[in-house]
Amino acid sequence: MSHDATAARQQGGAGAAAEHPSRSHSRSRSLGGGGGAGADAECRFCEMARQQHHPQCARRLPKRIILVRHGESQGNLDMSAYTTTPDYRIPLTALGAEQARAAGRGIRDVVSAGGGNWKVYFYVSPYARTRATLREIGRAFPRDRVIGAREECRVREQDFGNFQVEERMRAVKETRQRFGRFFFRFPEGESAADVFDRVASFLESLWRDIDMGRLEQDASCETNLVIVSHGLTSRVFLMKWFKWSVDQFELLNNFDNCEFRVMQLGPGGEYSLLVHHTREELQQWGLSPEMIADQQWRASANRRSWADECSSFIDTFFQDSDTSDSSSSEEEEGEKKKQDRNGCSVDLLE
Repeated sequence: MSHDATAARQQGGAGAAAEHPSRSHSRSRSLGGGGGAGADAECRFCEMARQQHHPQCARRLPKRIILVRHGESQGNLDMSAYTTTPDYRIPLTALGAEQARAAGRGIRDVVSAGGGNWKVYFYVSPYARTRATLREIGRAFPRDRVIGAREECRVREQDFGNFQVEERMRAVKETRQRFGRFFFRFPEGESAADVFDRVASFLESLWRDIDMGRLEQDASCETNLVIVSHGLTSRVFLMKWFKWSVDQFELLNNFDNCEFRVMQLGPGGEYSLLVHHTREELQQWGLSPEMIADQQWRASANRRSWADECSSFIDTFFQDSDTSDSSSSEEEEGEKKKQDRNGCSVDLLE
């Protein structure tokens, strides 16, 4: 298999609308990065299926991508807070700060479990409650373990409008339940489909950061990405990454405050929730048996072709289709009619 073909499979499996690997490969060579003709002779897109990296490779996938919802906010405690305070300024409660510190310790335990040279890179929503959550999470990490932190507007909360009148918002949310959570757009706000579009844009930037080596410092570093965001945004991120359908999204339960979910690379180079979490946890989160089976495959199997990866949708759209070749069927039907006509002629002659 060619190196470029390997890179294409790596990008296709991750669910991001990333730059074509052949162009990115050429760009990496033109930028230098590793230095020297010897480095250019080696492919910069390594074979992730074996987790073996060339020392000069600029594209090493993070071992984990961890999604964290913010801690309890004043708005979670009392919806009337939104009537006087803009959503993006809603603060954490004292309990929310405590939850965030506990989440920080839990995340540190996950990423440090194997020892070695592990480090973390943080993306955070610009809302007050997510920034405060990250500050409390950060207490668990020595400074030399943190590569960096970046505020990322595209992983912000779903926009519910401006100041929110409590009674009116309750009625609107009841309407959303009848209409469907994914496509319902809040007056003066966003739908989950709108959030999906900006999360997709964020993923393109994330892949560029990975391709250009911005998220790690050296070849021995085991990188972990932590995205401190909101409940719906995190569910939409998972939907986009794993190519879940709208119907599958509607099954999902929200994250609890400061709950985190770990997407970890399996031996085949695919991210899966089942490397770290259990099937029972995935069931509690609302994943269907088909979604859990896909996570199991991602956790253990080798990469499959794009057609195989999307095959779960075939039965959805082609339930009543004839599985036989259409041209062959037409020929057989024509031959049958010919035989019927011949048979009829013989009967008349007799």
